[in-house]
Amino acid sequence: MTPTSSATGRQRRLFVPAPVSRGHGESVPPPPPVQDPPIYRDLLRTWADRGRTLPGRHDPEWVRLAAPQVTAGQFSGSRDPLGDGR
Repeated sequence: MTPTSSATGRQRRLFVPAPVSRGHGESVPPPPPVQDPPIYRDLLRTWADRGRTLPGRHDPEWVRLAAPQVTAGQFSGSRDPLGDGR
C-alpha cells in the first residue's frame, strides 16, 4: 500500500496492485485495443472516399489553416507615435 496525505493532514492508504508476472520477470501485456464497430468503420471509409477529414488522423488542411499567418519580421515593433498607450 502507498501512504498519501490529504489537505487535512490525515493519511489514507491506497492499494496499488503490482504488475502480474508470468514467472520470468515479464509483465502481462495490455489487452489489444477494441476495434471500432462495423458501422463506424463504414462511415470512416465513406468519409475517406469523399476526401473528408477523419477523426484521429493527420489533416494537412487543418495544419495549414491553423498555422500562424504572420512571419517573423513582417511587422515592426515600434510604439504608438502619439505616446498615449493606445
